[in-house]
Order: sequence, then structure tokens, then C-alpha cells
Amino acid sequence: MKIQGLILASLAVAVCSTAASAQSTQKFTAAKHNEYGLTYSLPTTHLRVTVEAEKTVKKAGPFYKYAKKYLGTDDVVTKDSQEWDLKNVDVASYGVPNTQKQYLMQFKPGSNVYVTKSADGLLLSVNTENVQAPEQPRKPQAENPSVLDDNAYTFALPGEMLVSASTAKRAEIAAQQIYKIRESRTNYATGEADQMPPDGAAMKLVLDQLDAQEKALCALFVGTVQRSTEIKQFDFVPDTIDTQNQVLLRISNFNGITDADDLTGEPLYVTMNVVERGELPVDEKGITKKLPKGAVVYTMPGKARFTFTYEGKKVAQHTFDVAQLGVEFGLDPNLFSNKKAPSFVKFYPETGAVKEIGAAEVPEPEGK
Repeated sequence: MKIQGLILASLAVAVCSTAASAQSTQKFTAAKHNEYGLTYSLPTTHLRVTVEAEKTVKKAGPFYKYAKKYLGTDDVVTKDSQEWDLKNVDVASYGVPNTQKQYLMQFKPGSNVYVTKSADGLLLSVNTENVQAPEQPRKPQAENPSVLDDNAYTFALPGEMLVSASTAKRAEIAAQQIYKIRESRTNYATGEADQMPPDGAAMKLVLDQLDAQEKALCALFVGTVQRSTEIKQFDFVPDTIDTQNQVLLRISNFNGITDADDLTGEPLYVTMNVVERGELPVDEKGITKKLPKGAVVYTMPGKARFTFTYEGKKVAQHTFDVAQLGVEFGLDPNLFSNKKAPSFVKFYPETGAVKEIGAAEVPEPEGK
């Protein structure tokens, strides 16, 4: 029987609450205080779209025009730039309580039936626990500072370079210093340095300092490239019909991952194609089965294929069961209140479909 929110709130009384990995669950028992009635909601299926984008920041060094002459390379950054690009799209389904699909399970007095529900009221199981696996969130990669930021490279500059007014002369001095650093590193590595470090730890420290100085000076010629990532989640609610090229979000060179209405960004499109719709079960004569009296209502979902495209390329495609494409049927409540041979059932919280059903453990008689 379908009920409204106020009735639902008055009947559902939690007797136990536990943290179940990714979400909080509550245990409810059919008892006299709630007139042996247990209430719950069926879900609407949503998609959680986790998008990872990569930011690339390029900075040109002040001596990039001299890179070929002194370092023999033309693979250099010639101007400052920033760009974002899509790196990864993860998609998962989850359930959100549908306020239009709230139900009451009514049992006979003396029943030992209990259910577990999510914190927001979705039915997870009857006569058993249904612990959900924890989510492992993807972590963004932080952006490392450029040695060109705020003239951080000055620690590696020789004194004569700091007083020179000519760009060409400063470039020449910087190149000479790079060659000196490389020669010093070779001398330390071969044991030919005038004064060798006393131990391995000191040697590593000296070599690390030389590497840092060389890197800083080379950046003056070839520039720097820093990469970082940003991760955001977006919610998509599947429709009951095909959806073509709906803009879910955009990736902007100015704002990174942004909303669909930010026209500075390139859109990520989602297309939904219905694969199948849920159908009510039929008997051996092909006649639709009747809903059991006082049934424990569940969903027989349909399926849809979701395709995500970016810059004309398919970046992800998944097929999910979708509650909105299904129908509701029910299990006989006597399956769960039978004291000699009770059953249990687990449901998928994403769709409200039956996940597993079987024989429940029979409680030991009191006194044993």
C-alpha cells in the first residue's frame, strides 16, 4: 500500500543504527510500538559522474631565444599559456528515495521481522544485513610551483649574471654555469672532485643541490610545464525516454571543470538509449501475476546505455539498470514472518531490485 510522508514519519521508528562503511544504515523491527508496520521508499536511479580534468600551465623562460645556441635544443616554451583537458570520466549509479513510491509492510502481531534501511529511507534488506562497500574517492594531483614563479631561480645565478644589463650576456653566463655544474657532478660521480663528501648521505645532498641548480638554470632557456588535476562530481537523472547529446558540464581553459551553462568551455555530452524496459512477471499461461496482498514491493528495472562524448570522441560508455524504466512487483510478506522457515532478501539500493533471496537463520528458542 502506498503512503504519504507524514504517515511514513510516524510509523518508522528506528531501534538500532550502525555505520555501514560508505553509508549509515538503520535497523527497524516489526513490533507493537509501530503496529507491526514497517515503511520504506523505493529509489529513483541517479548517475554520479566523476570527472577528472588536467590543467597544463606553460611558462616561457627569459632566454628561450638562446636555447638552440647554448643548449642545442629548440624544444622550448616560447609563450605563457594555460589549458585544460578531460582526463577521465567515471560513472556509477545510486538510488535517491522517490517520495511518490513510499510503502508500508504490514505483519502479524508477534512477528520477528526486521529490515535495514539507508539513512534516507531506502529499503536495503529484510531479515538480514546488507552492508554497502565503501567508495574510494579519486584524489586530485596538486600543481607544483614553477621555478620561474617569483624569480625562484635566483638561488642558482652566479653573481656576475645579476649585474649584467644585457640579456644576451646573461644568457651566456647562465649557459656557462650549466656546463660548470655538469662538470662538477661528473667529478663527484667519478671521485675526481678536489674535496669529496665524507659519506653517502652527504654525497646525495651535494648531487641534489647541483641537480636543482641545473634545473633552475635550464628553465631560463626551455621554460617550465606544470600539470595538475581537478576532480568534480555531477548528478545526472536518467529520463524514461532516449536522451540525445545533453550537455552535462563543460571544461574551460579559464575556469576548469564548470557548469553546462558556462559557454567558455568545451561540452561533455551524455546520450541515453533505452535498452529494455522492466515487465511484470507472468505465469505459465502468460497471464500477468497479481501483486501479493500486503506485498513487500520492489522494482523490476529496465536498462539504459549511457554514452559520454567530448570533442567528438567517445570517452565513456556504460549500461545501468534504471528504476525509472521498470515496474513494481512484490514479495509475499509471509515469506519473512514464517517462524519455522523465514526467508531473507537483499535489494540493490540503486534500483530497488532484488539482489539475493534465501533462507534466513531461525532464532534459537529462549532458554537454550
